[in-house]
This record gives sequence, structure tokens and C-alpha cells, in this order.
Amino acid sequence: METTRRDVLSFASVGALGAATLAIGAYSRTAAAAEGSTGGKGPALAGPYLDLGTGKGNQMAYARIQGDTDWGKQKYFWFKGYVNAVQPGKRIVDLVGAQGFGAIRLVQRPDGAIERLCREIILYTDLRSGEVLGEWRNALTGEMVTPVHVDNDPFNYLIEEYFPLPPSFGGLNREGPPPKRPPFRLPWYQHGDWIDMEIHIHLVYPSALQPEQWPRESAGPTAQVSEYFAHSIRAEDLQNPKLTTVGYKGTWNRVTPWLPWMLMGQVPGHCLYNCFMGTTTNLEEIFARPVLDYAEKHYAKYFNAPEKWTGEPSLSSLEHYARTQQPKPPKAP
Repeated sequence: METTRRDVLSFASVGALGAATLAIGAYSRTAAAAEGSTGGKGPALAGPYLDLGTGKGNQMAYARIQGDTDWGKQKYFWFKGYVNAVQPGKRIVDLVGAQGFGAIRLVQRPDGAIERLCREIILYTDLRSGEVLGEWRNALTGEMVTPVHVDNDPFNYLIEEYFPLPPSFGGLNREGPPPKRPPFRLPWYQHGDWIDMEIHIHLVYPSALQPEQWPRESAGPTAQVSEYFAHSIRAEDLQNPKLTTVGYKGTWNRVTPWLPWMLMGQVPGHCLYNCFMGTTTNLEEIFARPVLDYAEKHYAKYFNAPEKWTGEPSLSSLEHYARTQQPKPPKAP
């Protein structure tokens, strides 16, 4: 393939953030660039607790942002926003809301690697009422369709001092490991009392939904996806050794093919997610009661992170769809 399976990193905060495609990976081209990077700017990046110019410092900083190094204690992340339709030569259309959360638990291995154990969901909601959708009239085609919400169980990966090896994603990624694993160093930048860290992910890979088998669900033989994560963290929190977990706030944006349940087929265009994201100790501060009621009824176990590493593969939403759904019959003429 011309580009790598993951160009930088993908951090589950829906895969989810895509929350839907969230795993962690580092690949040859950008990993090499990261190895030669001098890092971000700001006095708080050098300490006094963590040196963010080192792989070890980044490992512990990222672990405390994602989870809690009071090992085994649980932490929630959330995201909330919209899914838009982008078509050539047409104005962008608001389609549905996208709301979701995940529960994360950290476990340290004897070799120092940190297991990030996670379950996460994305629920699609009505733009006006905020209710979770059971059916939806496609704003682009007028057809009544059934939304397929996203539930990733598990979505695990290791946080180490080095950039991780590429995941297989159900065998779709055949890229081999890089010749050398560079230190795990993220692009941090301090602005006054806040430290920012932004990650861009650009993917192109064979779709799990090929048009021959999934003519109505598949946007084409290749999935082209980009994700954009922006984190803001208080500098004093990041450098406070007494804190085993650190909160963040930010945004998550995702460019992805048409969602398969929209039944758009190979019509030119794509979806765009625009969401706020962050961490919380109380999901009721973020979500309206109808959304939490729906999650409690249909996705109760997702309020709790996995207890242990099982080795099950972490899959994207397209792979989940291909494994759990059946192709729809051709549309009546």
C-alpha cells in the first residue's frame, strides 16, 4: 500500500472514540520523524516530576491522562458532538448526534509495560431531541434505516516507553514491524498554565466491507480514514507526583467513509465527526438522562472496564459491522 496502516497514533477515546477505530500504533514514516524530533516547548515539559523529552516520561504522562496509575482503579472518558455529511459540490449536512464514553483500567506488567484495558460505545442520537436513535430517515436519501451503534469490547493496548508495534486489525494490516522502535515521545506544547498535545492519524487500508459482498453498506474497496485528537492538560497537574490520574479536555474529529448502516453504497462523499471530548468521574455531568438510560439498558457492562488482558483483538467499527451484520438486499427499483 502507498501509505502505512496508521501514520501516527490512534488513541481510544472513540474509535472512539471512531471511538470506533481506536487502538494505538506507530508506523515507520512518522515514527522515524518522532525519533529525530526535539519535542515541544514550555518549562513544564522538563519536570520537575516527568521529563517529557523521554520515552519513560511520556509513558507515565500518557498513562495518567488515559487512566489511573493507582493500578486497577477505573476512569471514564467521554465524547459528544455530531456527524456531518460531506459531498462534492454540496453544502455540508448535519446528520446525527454522536455521544459515547469508555471505561479504562490500567494494569502494570512486571516488565514495566502498562496494559490499557478498555470498553467503549458510540450512540447515535436525534439532532433535535437528543434521544438515542432506533431508526433514522436518511437525510440524504429519504430512506428509513436502522442505526448500528458502536460497542468495542475490548479495545486494549499497551503503553510503553517505545512506540508500539502495528496491530493486525483482524488481518487487514499486513505491515511488518519497523526495524527500530523509537522512544515514545508525544508533541507537547505549553501555553501558560496549560499543556496541549495534538495527534493526527491518517489511514488507508482494505475495507472489511467489500462492495461485491456489501453493495449497499460499502463505500468502496478501500477505507480512507483520518482522526484528529486535541488534548489540553493543566501543567501543574501533569507535573504533580501526588496525582495518579490527570484530567484533560479537548476535541476529536474524524473523517471516515459513509457509515455502513446509512446504506449509501458508493455515492461520492464521506462522514465527518466533530466532537468535544474529555474525562470525568461522573457521566451524569456529561450526558442527558435518556442517553444514560439507554446505555444502562443495552450496554450495562460498558460502565466497567475489563479486569484483565485477554488477548482478544481490538477491531474497528467496520470490522465489527462485517462480523455482526448481514448485507441488506438490493433496494427496490
